[in-house]
Amino acid sequence: MIDIDDLVHRVATRAASDSRDLPGPVDHARIVAAERQLGVTLHPLLARLYREVADGGFGPDYRLLPLLGPGSSVVGEYLTRRGASVGVEHPQWPEGVVPILSWGCAMYAGVDCLSEDGQVLLFEPNPYSGGSWEQCWFLDSAGLATWLETWLGGTGWFEEDAFDRDDLAEPQPWNQAASRLSSGA
Repeated sequence: MIDIDDLVHRVATRAASDSRDLPGPVDHARIVAAERQLGVTLHPLLARLYREVADGGFGPDYRLLPLLGPGSSVVGEYLTRRGASVGVEHPQWPEGVVPILSWGCAMYAGVDCLSEDGQVLLFEPNPYSGGSWEQCWFLDSAGLATWLETWLGGTGWFEEDAFDRDDLAEPQPWNQAASRLSSGA
């Protein structure tokens, strides 16, 4: 079992060592404002990261998005993607999955705030060929804490030398994608 207090401390230490321009953390009022706009409660560990580490700017490769604000942010990206998914025959983005990081090329890491462990999902639109978007959703990690441990340990699929390793765990198709996209939840 992962000690969450220790994990947050190690993430904060790594974030500070990786970036001289790390933004400050957000206060409780900004978390509440973000949740109100999202219409969903942030996963508790994700909220702690923004409250105790920084307002984005840390994490794998392109780093976590800021929670709110101009330009690309967790709230802005979620509202854009959900807005385009409401009332359409083939929704692209499920309710409650907040994008936390852009991998580039329209790919995102998202935290499923409706799952107990905060599953980390990969949205990779390149397989899309019309119809349902379910083939574009992958389970990157069963939980946010495990995903962070992978980043801290340098063992994620996104690491530069990842494909040279024999023990690489690649994201697998998200088995809940079809039901979550069709239900709107």
